[in-house]
Amino acid sequence: MNVPLRVEHCSIERTLDIVGEKWTFLVLREAFAGVRRFADIQAIIGAPRQVLSARLTRLVDEGLLRKVPYREPGQRQRDEYRLTDKGRDLYPLLVALMHWGDRYLAGEDGPPVLLSHRDCGAPIEQHFRCAEGHEVGGPREVTARPGPGSGLPTT
Repeated sequence: MNVPLRVEHCSIERTLDIVGEKWTFLVLREAFAGVRRFADIQAIIGAPRQVLSARLTRLVDEGLLRKVPYREPGQRQRDEYRLTDKGRDLYPLLVALMHWGDRYLAGEDGPPVLLSHRDCGAPIEQHFRCAEGHEVGGPREVTARPGPGSGLPTT
């Protein structure tokens, strides 16, 4: 049974309102890779200065990144951008997007980046499990029902 959820209560829409833009995902990708400084992020992703500044401001305002001041000798104070816990919680989403791109969009040579577990070197895999530990193979194995924030009666 499909549950009609009102758009104004949709967690997907709320999330996309914050991160649903190409430059935002590229900024987050670099933050996860440890890149923290504006000039370094801009050099890697190629975003126009105004666009990058707006994206960083929004990510800070939303609590995904935090500014940390630094000063190079002889230079004015600047800010680094570091992930917060809220920002780090987006890592599985970025990995899922990467894995999807690897599967359907990689060139003939294969994926451009491979992720492995630092401790043992095994490739990173993502799995969907219920709270009881059962692996969930896809959307046909999931039932949606109204949650307390849906504005709909819950059963």
